[in-house]
Amino acid sequence: MSGARIASVHGRRVWDSRGRPTVEVEVTLQGGVTGRAIAPAGASTGSGEALDLRDGGKRLGGHDVGRALGNVERLIAPALLGRDAFDQNGADRLLIDLDGTPGKTRLGGNATIATSMAVAHAAAAAAGLPLWRHLGGEGAVTMPLPEIQIFGGGKHAAGRLDIQDFLVVCPGAGSFAQALEWTAEVYMAAGRLMEEAGRLKGVADEGGFWPEFDDNEQALAMLTRAIERAGYRPGEEVAIALDVAASSFGAKGHYRLGREGRELDSAGMVELLGGWLARYPIVSVEDPVAEDDEAGFIAFRQRFGKNVQVVGDDFLVTDAGRVARAAATGSCSTVLLKPNQCGTLSETKAAWEAAKAHGMGGIVSARSGESEDVTIIHLAVGWGVAQFKVGSFTRSERMAKWNEGLRIEEALGGRARFAGRAALTTGLEA
Repeated sequence: MSGARIASVHGRRVWDSRGRPTVEVEVTLQGGVTGRAIAPAGASTGSGEALDLRDGGKRLGGHDVGRALGNVERLIAPALLGRDAFDQNGADRLLIDLDGTPGKTRLGGNATIATSMAVAHAAAAAAGLPLWRHLGGEGAVTMPLPEIQIFGGGKHAAGRLDIQDFLVVCPGAGSFAQALEWTAEVYMAAGRLMEEAGRLKGVADEGGFWPEFDDNEQALAMLTRAIERAGYRPGEEVAIALDVAASSFGAKGHYRLGREGRELDSAGMVELLGGWLARYPIVSVEDPVAEDDEAGFIAFRQRFGKNVQVVGDDFLVTDAGRVARAAATGSCSTVLLKPNQCGTLSETKAAWEAAKAHGMGGIVSARSGESEDVTIIHLAVGWGVAQFKVGSFTRSERMAKWNEGLRIEEALGGRARFAGRAALTTGLEA
């Protein structure tokens, strides 16, 4: 398309939801249109993730991004000038080759993902299309099932709970909009219950309630009560999803639940989770064991994979090769897709394509350090990923993405197809 060649690439320092610096990249095409994107940042990160390049030192707690921005201006920008913005794979391949390291340690994954997403936005703008339609064409009609945090723990809440996220999904809802409405009711009910019990202590990084419970299971019991208080049937209309994020409290087959003063081996961790599955309406478990415990993943899925989706996050780090291995070993049924884990949109999509090729499900996910950037909901709809995880139902960096989903569903009108309950059954063991 005329005017779709890249004329300039500019990086700027902006601020994320934790008040820390992050990278925004703006790509301008010869036709005059621009695309912008902001790199997110995680707190609970897998060892195989692309490097979130920071400056170190004392200034801004070591979190400044001057080095990453310098790489955008001095290395990335000259290399991309004149490139066709519609050649996303070509632009991403250039970034990958320019970096030349497995973990984006030269340029920084924050520099590369912001650039990659900005190129996509610029191309969509040049085509006069929203990003989701640019990515998926006329076939992009599926609205994902939202997965929304109610209680936050782990590294998102200073370890007040060992389990990182206690979330809800609404398999009984008939649309994306209805799922959000039901979740809002559950969130408000949870807040009222927490106030009544005197356990409400604030909010965690992703906007969920930061509670003070005596142990992790109390959170599950309270969340089940919140679903009931809101007037929904637990497990049928509204169900629970867990992000255990076990790598944050375990390694080498050894797990320490600090809140409960318990130490477990891999088999014990699987058994503990199995007990919760028996007592509560849980339909999804993410990272049930640590990223280095492949045997634990396999054991957990063999035990419970007929009824519960087993999600790999730190274990898979949005890597196509790891996804293929997980399919071969039977360790996971679903891949969490976080674009900044791998550093480019093309690599993110490759992980999704690998999952689909092996009959696995997918969840496009935000990070704990987020911004007003809404790229990921466009990826979910454009690529047909049936689940979407942003954090809680509060704070504007989260609501920006939920609200963008509402706009997309409205734009689709009668063509919209809500993934709903079926999203949770993809990849389950027969």
